Amino acid sequence: MTVRLGTRGSRLALAQAELAAEGLRALGHAVAIVPISTLGDRDRRHGFAELGGRGIFVREIEEALLDGRVDLAVHSAKDLTGDDHPDLALAACLPRADPRDAWCGPAASLEEVAHGGRVGTASLRRTAELLALRPDLVVEPVRGNVDTRLRKRTERGLDGVLLAACGLERLGLQHEIGFRLPVETFVPEVGQGVVALQTRRAEQGLAAALDDADAHAALRAERAVVARLGGGCTAPVAAHAAREGAGWRVRGWLGRPDGGETIAHDAAGDDPQAAAAEVADQLLAGGGAELLAAVRA
Repeated sequence: MTVRLGTRGSRLALAQAELAAEGLRALGHAVAIVPISTLGDRDRRHGFAELGGRGIFVREIEEALLDGRVDLAVHSAKDLTGDDHPDLALAACLPRADPRDAWCGPAASLEEVAHGGRVGTASLRRTAELLALRPDLVVEPVRGNVDTRLRKRTERGLDGVLLAACGLERLGLQHEIGFRLPVETFVPEVGQGVVALQTRRAEQGLAAALDDADAHAALRAERAVVARLGGGCTAPVAAHAAREGAGWRVRGWLGRPDGGETIAHDAAGDDPQAAAAEVADQLLAGGGAELLAAVRA
């Protein structure tokens, strides 16, 4: 049997699909990679929020999986929505790459970026976190694949663009990174750095042997934070979970889109799900409920 892998057609998505293909081939499977065009790939004119936010890079791939046109879907975990289709399952997560956001530009730290510097990103979350730290910076919308956004930095004369460090590394473009933003002060997108493998619910065994338990547990914890906050809201929300010593550390962050108000909390413990619940509850109790209500209004 040839396992058909459904994926977006970008260079990064194909590189991530190849990681899954290598694992499947090692298990003795023949593999065919099937590129699928998604709404997020086709429409580069509108912002993510205008197109529907999370899910714009996965819907067509999930439809192909449900229709039987592919056997396994390969996603960047941060593209997944919080609402799992009842007939589909997150069967495996590949080992997590660097989850941090990266500044691509000549500066070696955020402090080195000139006052009033111009930075490109289409991410509401990155915009809010950046302006919370440096309200003097000017954020300009930049969309497209990794290569396109790097090119636009030069064409527009931007001081930098914000991208996921993991994507740059997977494409051999780590030399473009000026510095990486620490998770302690710039909490990543849920699932950033994780490649998620999705199957039909009855066929989870197809990818089970490729699962990295720590990456999967981290993703579940991060998604739990957002779900408890009322996932799908228009407010910038971020979460990160990672092993720390013998246990886990879970961080959560939310803020206004302009970075004018932010709330952060972290918790540690043996159970990442329990830590995630504590983080979300503390965010809500610490003003997050009011902030979310105001942003949704």
